[in-house]
Amino acid sequence: MNPNLNIPGLLISAPASGTGKTTLMLGLLAAFRAQGLKVQPFKSGPDYIDPAFHAAASGRASVNLDSWAMTPARIAGLASVAQDADLILAEGSMGLFDGVAKPGEFGSGASADIAQMMGWPVVLVLDVSGQAQSAAAVAKGFQMLRPEMPFAGVVLNRVASPRHEALVRAGMAAAGITVLGALPRRASIELPERHLGLVQAEEQPHLQALLAEAGAFIAENLDLGTLRAAARGHLSPAQPLPIIPPANRIALARDAAFSFIYPHLLAGWRAAGATILPFSPLQDEAPDPSAETCWLPGGYPELHAGKLAANANFRQSLQAFAAIKPVHGECGGYMAMGAGLIDAHGQRHEMAGLLGLETSFAKRRMHLGYRLALTYAPVAGHPANTRLRGHEFHYATILAQPDAALAHVTDATDAAVAETGSLRMQAGGGQSSGTFFHLIAEAT
Repeated sequence: MNPNLNIPGLLISAPASGTGKTTLMLGLLAAFRAQGLKVQPFKSGPDYIDPAFHAAASGRASVNLDSWAMTPARIAGLASVAQDADLILAEGSMGLFDGVAKPGEFGSGASADIAQMMGWPVVLVLDVSGQAQSAAAVAKGFQMLRPEMPFAGVVLNRVASPRHEALVRAGMAAAGITVLGALPRRASIELPERHLGLVQAEEQPHLQALLAEAGAFIAENLDLGTLRAAARGHLSPAQPLPIIPPANRIALARDAAFSFIYPHLLAGWRAAGATILPFSPLQDEAPDPSAETCWLPGGYPELHAGKLAANANFRQSLQAFAAIKPVHGECGGYMAMGAGLIDAHGQRHEMAGLLGLETSFAKRRMHLGYRLALTYAPVAGHPANTRLRGHEFHYATILAQPDAALAHVTDATDAAVAETGSLRMQAGGGQSSGTFFHLIAEAT
Protein backbone atom coordinates (compact mmCIF):
# COMPACT_ATOMS: atom_id res chain seq x y z
CA MET A 1 0.00 0.00 0.00
CA ASN A 2 1.07 3.57 -0.68
CA PRO A 3 1.38 5.19 2.77
CA ASN A 4 0.92 8.79 1.64
CA LEU A 5 -2.15 8.15 -0.54
CA ASN A 6 -0.90 10.83 -2.92
CA ILE A 7 -2.13 9.05 -6.04
CA PRO A 8 -2.97 11.52 -8.81
CA GLY A 9 -6.13 11.19 -10.86
CA LEU A 10 -8.11 12.56 -13.78
CA LEU A 11 -11.82 12.51 -14.51
CA ILE A 12 -12.74 11.90 -18.16
CA SER A 13 -15.97 13.69 -19.04
CA ALA A 14 -17.79 15.42 -21.88
CA PRO A 15 -20.61 17.87 -22.61
CA ALA A 16 -22.98 14.98 -23.43
CA SER A 17 -23.25 11.27 -24.00
CA GLY A 18 -22.00 9.92 -27.32
CA THR A 19 -19.00 12.23 -27.64
CA GLY A 20 -16.29 9.59 -27.17
CA LYS A 21 -15.43 9.61 -23.48
CA THR A 22 -15.64 5.83 -23.11
CA THR A 23 -13.36 5.32 -26.11
CA LEU A 24 -10.85 7.77 -24.62
CA MET A 25 -11.14 6.17 -21.18
CA LEU A 26 -10.53 2.66 -22.48
CA GLY A 27 -7.70 3.79 -24.72
CA LEU A 28 -5.97 5.59 -21.85
CA LEU A 29 -6.35 2.59 -19.55
CA ALA A 30 -4.88 0.28 -22.18
CA ALA A 31 -2.09 2.70 -23.13
CA PHE A 32 -0.95 3.39 -19.56
CA ARG A 33 -1.20 -0.30 -18.70
CA ALA A 34 1.05 -1.06 -21.69
CA GLN A 35 3.59 1.32 -20.13
CA GLY A 36 3.59 -0.84 -16.99
CA LEU A 37 1.49 1.50 -14.83
CA LYS A 38 -1.09 0.33 -12.33
CA VAL A 39 -4.15 2.38 -13.28
CA GLN A 40 -7.23 2.27 -11.05
CA PRO A 41 -10.51 2.94 -12.90
CA PHE A 42 -13.67 4.39 -11.43
CA LYS A 43 -17.09 5.19 -12.87
CA SER A 44 -19.08 8.20 -11.75
CA GLY A 45 -22.76 7.45 -11.44
CA PRO A 46 -24.99 4.39 -11.74
CA ASP A 47 -23.62 2.28 -14.58
CA TYR A 48 -22.89 -1.45 -14.83
CA ILE A 49 -21.66 -1.78 -18.40
CA ASP A 50 -18.71 0.64 -18.49
CA PRO A 51 -16.99 -0.81 -15.38
CA ALA A 52 -16.74 -4.23 -17.07
CA PHE A 53 -14.90 -2.60 -19.99
CA HIS A 54 -12.69 -0.70 -17.54
CA ALA A 55 -11.73 -3.96 -15.84
CA ALA A 56 -10.87 -5.60 -19.16
CA ALA A 57 -8.68 -2.64 -20.17
CA SER A 58 -6.93 -2.06 -16.84
CA GLY A 59 -6.81 -5.51 -15.25
CA ARG A 60 -8.37 -4.02 -12.09
CA ALA A 61 -11.97 -3.95 -10.88
CA SER A 62 -13.68 -0.63 -11.59
CA VAL A 63 -15.79 0.90 -8.81
CA ASN A 64 -18.83 3.17 -9.03
CA LEU A 65 -18.78 6.45 -7.10
CA ASP A 66 -22.09 8.28 -6.82
CA SER A 67 -22.56 11.66 -5.16
CA TRP A 68 -26.36 11.34 -4.86
CA ALA A 69 -26.60 7.79 -3.55
CA MET A 70 -23.43 7.59 -1.43
CA THR A 71 -22.17 9.52 1.56
CA PRO A 72 -18.75 11.19 1.26
CA ALA A 73 -17.46 8.64 3.79
CA ARG A 74 -18.61 5.75 1.60
CA ILE A 75 -17.06 7.33 -1.49
CA ALA A 76 -13.77 7.82 0.35
CA GLY A 77 -13.82 4.23 1.53
CA LEU A 78 -14.52 2.86 -1.95
CA ALA A 79 -11.83 5.09 -3.46
CA SER A 80 -9.26 3.54 -1.13
CA VAL A 81 -9.08 0.58 -3.53
CA ALA A 82 -6.63 2.78 -5.47
CA GLN A 83 -4.05 2.88 -2.65
CA ASP A 84 -1.55 0.71 -4.54
CA ALA A 85 -2.11 2.35 -7.95
CA ASP A 86 0.16 4.70 -9.87
CA LEU A 87 -2.66 6.65 -11.46
CA ILE A 88 -6.44 7.02 -11.16
CA LEU A 89 -8.76 7.45 -14.14
CA ALA A 90 -12.46 8.04 -13.52
CA GLU A 91 -15.07 8.12 -16.27
CA GLY A 92 -18.02 10.45 -15.96
CA SER A 93 -21.60 9.74 -16.98
CA MET A 94 -23.67 11.77 -19.44
CA GLY A 95 -22.52 15.41 -19.46
CA LEU A 96 -20.13 16.77 -16.83
CA PHE A 97 -22.75 18.72 -14.88
CA ASP A 98 -25.72 16.45 -15.54
CA GLY A 99 -27.43 15.33 -12.34
CA VAL A 100 -30.77 15.64 -10.61
CA ALA A 101 -32.57 18.98 -10.49
CA LYS A 102 -32.89 18.84 -6.72
CA PRO A 103 -29.54 17.78 -5.18
CA GLY A 104 -29.70 15.24 -2.40
CA GLU A 105 -27.99 15.35 0.96
CA PHE A 106 -24.53 14.95 -0.56
CA GLY A 107 -24.72 15.97 -4.23
CA SER A 108 -26.64 15.87 -7.48
CA GLY A 109 -25.06 12.75 -8.94
CA ALA A 110 -23.10 14.83 -11.47
CA SER A 111 -19.58 13.82 -12.45
CA ALA A 112 -18.43 17.33 -11.52
CA ASP A 113 -19.28 16.51 -7.88
CA ILE A 114 -16.80 13.62 -7.88
CA ALA A 115 -14.09 15.67 -9.61
CA GLN A 116 -14.43 18.42 -7.03
CA MET A 117 -14.73 16.06 -4.05
CA MET A 118 -11.66 14.02 -5.01
CA GLY A 119 -9.61 16.82 -6.56
CA TRP A 120 -9.32 15.03 -9.92
CA PRO A 121 -8.95 17.53 -12.79
CA VAL A 122 -11.45 17.15 -15.59
CA VAL A 123 -10.36 16.11 -19.08
CA LEU A 124 -13.23 17.26 -21.30
CA VAL A 125 -13.75 15.28 -24.51
CA LEU A 126 -15.20 17.52 -27.23
CA ASP A 127 -16.76 16.28 -30.45
CA VAL A 128 -15.56 19.07 -32.74
CA SER A 129 -17.11 17.75 -35.95
CA GLY A 130 -19.00 20.52 -37.69
CA GLN A 131 -17.29 23.37 -35.84
CA ALA A 132 -13.90 25.02 -35.43
CA GLN A 133 -13.09 28.04 -33.22
CA SER A 134 -16.62 27.91 -31.79
CA ALA A 135 -15.65 24.79 -29.83
CA ALA A 136 -13.63 27.07 -27.54
CA ALA A 137 -16.82 28.73 -26.31
CA VAL A 138 -18.13 25.33 -25.18
CA ALA A 139 -14.86 24.49 -23.45
CA LYS A 140 -14.66 27.88 -21.75
CA GLY A 141 -18.21 27.55 -20.46
CA PHE A 142 -17.45 24.17 -18.94
CA GLN A 143 -14.27 25.49 -17.36
CA MET A 144 -16.00 28.51 -15.82
CA LEU A 145 -19.42 27.17 -14.78
CA ARG A 146 -18.01 25.74 -11.56
CA PRO A 147 -14.70 27.60 -10.99
CA GLU A 148 -13.82 25.59 -7.89
CA MET A 149 -13.79 22.36 -9.92
CA PRO A 150 -10.29 21.38 -11.14
CA PHE A 151 -10.02 21.50 -14.93
CA ALA A 152 -7.09 20.03 -16.89
CA GLY A 153 -8.07 20.78 -20.46
CA VAL A 154 -9.73 19.26 -23.52
CA VAL A 155 -9.23 16.39 -25.92
CA LEU A 156 -10.52 17.15 -29.40
CA ASN A 157 -12.42 14.22 -30.88
CA ARG A 158 -13.53 13.44 -34.46
CA VAL A 159 -11.10 15.89 -36.00
CA ALA A 160 -11.53 15.97 -39.78
CA SER A 161 -8.08 17.14 -40.96
CA PRO A 162 -4.87 18.91 -39.87
CA ARG A 163 -6.39 22.20 -41.01
CA HIS A 164 -9.50 21.55 -38.93
CA GLU A 165 -7.34 20.76 -35.90
CA ALA A 166 -5.33 23.95 -36.36
CA LEU A 167 -8.48 26.08 -36.42
CA VAL A 168 -9.87 24.46 -33.29
CA ARG A 169 -6.55 24.81 -31.49
CA ALA A 170 -6.41 28.50 -32.41
CA GLY A 171 -9.77 29.08 -30.77
CA MET A 172 -8.72 27.18 -27.65
CA ALA A 173 -5.47 29.15 -27.39
CA ALA A 174 -7.39 32.43 -27.61
CA ALA A 175 -9.70 31.25 -24.80
CA GLY A 176 -6.83 30.05 -22.60
CA ILE A 177 -7.88 26.38 -22.80
CA THR A 178 -5.21 23.65 -22.74
CA VAL A 179 -5.51 21.12 -25.57
CA LEU A 180 -4.32 17.73 -24.36
CA GLY A 181 -4.59 15.99 -27.71
CA ALA A 182 -6.62 15.53 -30.87
CA LEU A 183 -8.22 12.35 -32.20
CA PRO A 184 -9.26 11.69 -35.79
CA ARG A 185 -12.24 9.48 -36.50
CA ARG A 186 -11.56 5.75 -36.05
CA ALA A 187 -14.64 3.62 -36.70
CA SER A 188 -12.84 0.37 -35.89
CA ILE A 189 -12.65 1.17 -32.16
CA GLU A 190 -16.24 2.35 -31.75
CA LEU A 191 -18.21 0.01 -29.50
CA PRO A 192 -21.66 -1.30 -30.53
CA GLU A 193 -24.68 -0.14 -28.53
CA ARG A 194 -28.15 -1.33 -27.58
CA HIS A 195 -31.03 0.30 -25.72
CA LEU A 196 -29.37 0.44 -22.26
CA GLY A 197 -25.94 1.49 -23.54
CA LEU A 198 -22.98 -0.43 -24.88
CA VAL A 199 -23.25 -4.11 -25.69
CA GLN A 200 -21.77 -5.83 -22.63
CA ALA A 201 -18.05 -6.55 -22.45
CA GLU A 202 -18.54 -10.32 -22.13
CA GLU A 203 -20.53 -10.30 -25.38
CA GLN A 204 -17.64 -8.77 -27.37
CA PRO A 205 -15.70 -11.66 -28.96
CA HIS A 206 -12.71 -9.54 -29.98
CA LEU A 207 -12.58 -7.20 -27.00
CA GLN A 208 -8.88 -7.55 -26.20
CA ALA A 209 -7.89 -6.82 -29.80
CA LEU A 210 -10.18 -3.77 -29.80
CA LEU A 211 -8.68 -2.53 -26.52
CA ALA A 212 -5.15 -2.99 -27.84
CA GLU A 213 -6.02 -0.98 -30.94
CA ALA A 214 -7.66 1.72 -28.82
CA GLY A 215 -4.57 1.94 -26.60
CA ALA A 216 -2.24 2.25 -29.59
CA PHE A 217 -4.54 4.87 -31.16
CA ILE A 218 -4.59 6.98 -28.01
CA ALA A 219 -0.82 6.67 -27.48
CA GLU A 220 -0.25 7.78 -31.09
CA ASN A 221 -2.43 10.87 -30.91
CA LEU A 222 -2.11 12.05 -27.30
CA ASP A 223 0.92 12.96 -25.20
CA LEU A 224 0.54 10.49 -22.34
CA GLY A 225 3.27 12.21 -20.33
CA THR A 226 1.44 15.54 -20.44
CA LEU A 227 -1.81 13.88 -19.46
CA ARG A 228 -0.21 12.08 -16.54
CA ALA A 229 1.46 15.31 -15.41
CA ALA A 230 -1.96 17.01 -15.34
CA ALA A 231 -3.30 14.47 -12.85
CA ARG A 232 -3.90 15.66 -9.30
CA GLY A 233 -6.04 14.76 -6.31
CA HIS A 234 -6.03 13.07 -2.98
CA LEU A 235 -7.32 9.99 -1.23
CA SER A 236 -8.47 9.99 2.35
CA PRO A 237 -6.97 7.22 4.53
CA ALA A 238 -10.44 5.68 4.88
CA GLN A 239 -11.63 2.14 5.42
CA PRO A 240 -14.54 1.01 3.25
CA LEU A 241 -17.82 1.26 5.11
CA PRO A 242 -19.44 -2.12 5.74
CA ILE A 243 -22.07 -3.37 3.29
CA ILE A 244 -24.68 -5.73 4.70
CA PRO A 245 -24.99 -8.93 2.63
CA PRO A 246 -28.43 -10.47 2.12
CA ALA A 247 -27.18 -13.74 3.69
CA ASN A 248 -24.02 -15.66 4.48
CA ARG A 249 -24.42 -17.87 1.40
CA ILE A 250 -25.88 -16.18 -1.67
CA ALA A 251 -26.93 -17.93 -4.89
CA LEU A 252 -26.30 -15.28 -7.55
CA ALA A 253 -27.67 -15.51 -11.10
CA ARG A 254 -24.76 -14.57 -13.33
CA ASP A 255 -24.76 -14.69 -17.15
CA ALA A 256 -25.59 -12.52 -20.17
CA ALA A 257 -29.22 -12.17 -19.02
CA PHE A 258 -28.37 -11.30 -15.40
CA SER A 259 -25.19 -9.25 -15.10
CA PHE A 260 -26.17 -5.83 -13.75
CA ILE A 261 -24.91 -5.66 -10.20
CA TYR A 262 -22.56 -3.05 -8.81
CA PRO A 263 -19.01 -4.33 -8.18
CA HIS A 264 -18.86 -2.55 -4.82
CA LEU A 265 -21.82 -4.59 -3.58
CA LEU A 266 -20.18 -7.90 -4.46
CA ALA A 267 -16.90 -6.76 -2.89
CA GLY A 268 -18.76 -5.57 0.21
CA TRP A 269 -20.65 -8.84 0.59
CA ARG A 270 -17.43 -10.80 0.36
CA ALA A 271 -15.68 -8.45 2.80
CA ALA A 272 -18.50 -9.12 5.26
CA GLY A 273 -17.76 -12.84 5.02
CA ALA A 274 -20.51 -13.87 2.60
CA THR A 275 -19.97 -16.65 0.06
CA ILE A 276 -21.31 -15.98 -3.43
CA LEU A 277 -22.46 -19.02 -5.40
CA PRO A 278 -22.96 -18.10 -9.10
CA PHE A 279 -25.30 -20.02 -11.35
CA SER A 280 -26.53 -19.49 -14.92
CA PRO A 281 -30.25 -19.48 -15.69
CA LEU A 282 -29.39 -19.42 -19.41
CA GLN A 283 -27.52 -22.70 -18.95
CA ASP A 284 -30.61 -24.10 -17.18
CA GLU A 285 -28.75 -24.24 -13.87
CA ALA A 286 -30.35 -24.27 -10.42
CA PRO A 287 -29.47 -22.04 -7.46
CA ASP A 288 -27.18 -23.85 -5.06
CA PRO A 289 -29.43 -25.60 -2.50
CA SER A 290 -26.94 -24.77 0.26
CA ALA A 291 -27.52 -21.05 -0.30
CA GLU A 292 -29.60 -19.15 2.24
CA THR A 293 -30.95 -16.67 -0.30
CA CYS A 294 -31.07 -16.20 -4.07
CA TRP A 295 -30.38 -12.92 -5.86
CA LEU A 296 -31.40 -12.26 -9.47
CA PRO A 297 -29.65 -9.12 -10.77
CA GLY A 298 -30.81 -6.98 -13.64
CA GLY A 299 -29.70 -7.46 -17.21
CA TYR A 300 -31.40 -8.37 -20.47
CA PRO A 301 -34.00 -11.08 -19.79
CA GLU A 302 -36.08 -9.63 -22.64
CA LEU A 303 -33.39 -10.74 -25.11
CA HIS A 304 -33.43 -14.28 -23.72
CA ALA A 305 -37.06 -14.63 -22.63
CA GLY A 306 -37.77 -17.67 -24.82
CA LYS A 307 -34.78 -19.56 -23.47
CA LEU A 308 -35.58 -18.67 -19.87
CA ALA A 309 -39.17 -19.85 -20.36
CA ALA A 310 -37.96 -23.13 -21.87
CA ASN A 311 -35.36 -23.87 -19.16
CA ALA A 312 -37.54 -26.02 -16.94
CA ASN A 313 -34.79 -27.02 -14.52
CA PHE A 314 -34.00 -23.38 -13.74
CA ARG A 315 -37.64 -22.39 -13.29
CA GLN A 316 -38.68 -25.41 -11.25
CA SER A 317 -35.61 -25.32 -9.01
CA LEU A 318 -36.07 -21.58 -8.42
CA GLN A 319 -39.70 -22.20 -7.48
CA ALA A 320 -38.65 -24.94 -5.05
CA PHE A 321 -35.97 -22.68 -3.54
CA ALA A 322 -38.42 -19.77 -3.21
CA ALA A 323 -40.96 -21.93 -1.38
CA ILE A 324 -38.77 -22.01 1.73
CA LYS A 325 -36.09 -19.31 1.30
CA PRO A 326 -35.87 -15.63 0.23
CA VAL A 327 -35.46 -14.75 -3.44
CA HIS A 328 -34.91 -11.15 -4.52
CA GLY A 329 -34.76 -9.70 -8.02
CA GLU A 330 -33.73 -6.32 -9.37
CA CYS A 331 -35.20 -4.92 -12.60
CA GLY A 332 -34.54 -7.71 -15.13
CA GLY A 333 -34.34 -10.21 -12.29
CA TYR A 334 -37.64 -8.85 -10.95
CA MET A 335 -39.23 -9.34 -14.37
CA ALA A 336 -37.89 -12.91 -14.56
CA MET A 337 -39.54 -13.64 -11.20
CA GLY A 338 -42.89 -12.44 -12.53
CA ALA A 339 -45.75 -14.29 -14.19
CA GLY A 340 -44.95 -13.29 -17.75
CA LEU A 341 -42.83 -11.09 -20.02
CA ILE A 342 -43.90 -9.87 -23.46
CA ASP A 343 -40.93 -9.35 -25.77
CA ALA A 344 -40.45 -6.60 -28.36
CA HIS A 345 -42.26 -8.73 -30.99
CA GLY A 346 -45.37 -9.05 -28.83
CA GLN A 347 -44.85 -12.67 -27.81
CA ARG A 348 -45.57 -13.54 -24.17
CA HIS A 349 -43.13 -15.82 -22.34
CA GLU A 350 -43.95 -17.51 -19.07
CA MET A 351 -41.53 -16.53 -16.32
CA ALA A 352 -40.89 -18.12 -12.91
CA GLY A 353 -44.23 -17.09 -11.39
CA LEU A 354 -42.86 -16.21 -7.96
CA LEU A 355 -44.67 -12.88 -8.29
CA GLY A 356 -47.66 -11.73 -10.33
CA LEU A 357 -45.72 -9.08 -12.25
CA GLU A 358 -46.48 -8.82 -15.98
CA THR A 359 -44.22 -6.65 -18.13
CA SER A 360 -44.04 -5.78 -21.81
CA PHE A 361 -41.32 -4.58 -24.16
CA ALA A 362 -43.80 -4.36 -27.02
CA LYS A 363 -45.00 -1.17 -25.33
CA ARG A 364 -41.69 0.52 -24.59
CA ARG A 365 -41.45 3.33 -22.08
CA MET A 366 -38.23 4.58 -20.54
CA HIS A 367 -38.03 4.67 -16.74
CA LEU A 368 -34.93 6.48 -15.53
CA GLY A 369 -33.79 8.06 -12.30
CA TYR A 370 -32.62 7.76 -8.73
CA ARG A 371 -34.88 6.11 -6.19
CA LEU A 372 -35.22 6.36 -2.41
CA ALA A 373 -37.13 3.45 -0.89
CA LEU A 374 -38.53 2.97 2.60
CA THR A 375 -39.05 -0.78 2.93
CA TYR A 376 -42.21 -2.33 4.34
CA ALA A 377 -40.58 -5.71 5.01
CA PRO A 378 -37.10 -7.17 5.55
CA VAL A 379 -35.23 -7.31 2.27
CA ALA A 380 -31.67 -7.86 1.08
CA GLY A 381 -30.36 -8.35 4.61
CA HIS A 382 -31.98 -5.13 5.86
CA PRO A 383 -34.88 -4.98 8.34
CA ALA A 384 -38.22 -3.39 7.59
CA ASN A 385 -38.32 0.43 7.62
CA THR A 386 -34.83 0.70 6.12
CA ARG A 387 -34.12 3.55 3.71
CA LEU A 388 -32.34 2.34 0.57
CA ARG A 389 -30.91 4.37 -2.29
CA GLY A 390 -30.85 3.03 -5.81
CA HIS A 391 -31.32 3.77 -9.49
CA GLU A 392 -33.88 2.66 -12.06
CA PHE A 393 -33.29 2.39 -15.83
CA HIS A 394 -35.39 0.21 -18.09
CA TYR A 395 -37.81 0.31 -21.01
CA ALA A 396 -40.44 -2.16 -19.78
CA THR A 397 -44.09 -1.26 -19.37
CA ILE A 398 -45.85 -2.65 -16.29
CA LEU A 399 -49.06 -4.42 -17.27
CA ALA A 400 -49.79 -5.82 -13.80
CA GLN A 401 -48.13 -5.51 -10.39
CA PRO A 402 -50.70 -7.26 -8.16
CA ASP A 403 -48.63 -8.28 -5.14
CA ALA A 404 -48.14 -6.27 -1.97
CA ALA A 405 -45.86 -3.26 -2.35
CA LEU A 406 -42.34 -3.87 -1.11
CA ALA A 407 -41.55 -0.24 -0.30
CA HIS A 408 -42.65 3.35 -0.51
CA VAL A 409 -40.51 4.62 -3.38
CA THR A 410 -39.81 8.23 -4.37
CA ASP A 411 -37.63 9.84 -7.02
CA ALA A 412 -34.97 12.50 -6.55
CA THR A 413 -37.63 15.23 -6.37
CA ASP A 414 -39.42 13.38 -3.52
CA ALA A 415 -42.33 12.48 -5.83
CA ALA A 416 -43.82 9.02 -5.32
CA VAL A 417 -43.32 6.55 -8.18
CA ALA A 418 -45.55 3.65 -9.16
CA GLU A 419 -42.71 1.13 -9.27
CA THR A 420 -43.04 0.16 -5.60
CA GLY A 421 -41.59 -3.31 -6.02
CA SER A 422 -43.46 -6.44 -4.98
CA LEU A 423 -43.58 -8.78 -2.00
CA ARG A 424 -45.15 -12.23 -1.73
CA MET A 425 -44.87 -14.67 1.15
CA GLN A 426 -44.75 -18.24 -0.16
CA ALA A 427 -46.73 -21.09 1.40
CA GLY A 428 -43.61 -22.85 2.66
CA GLY A 429 -42.30 -19.77 4.46
CA GLY A 430 -40.17 -18.30 1.69
CA GLN A 431 -40.23 -14.65 0.71
CA SER A 432 -40.20 -13.46 -2.90
CA SER A 433 -39.44 -9.79 -3.49
CA GLY A 434 -38.35 -7.57 -6.33
CA THR A 435 -37.73 -3.96 -7.30
CA PHE A 436 -37.26 -2.06 -10.52
CA PHE A 437 -34.49 -0.06 -8.87
CA HIS A 438 -30.98 -1.42 -8.41
CA LEU A 439 -29.66 -1.08 -4.87
CA ILE A 440 -26.63 1.21 -4.53
CA ALA A 441 -26.37 1.86 -0.80
CA GLU A 442 -28.29 2.08 2.42
CA ALA A 443 -29.42 5.64 3.06
CA THR A 444 -28.07 7.18 6.26
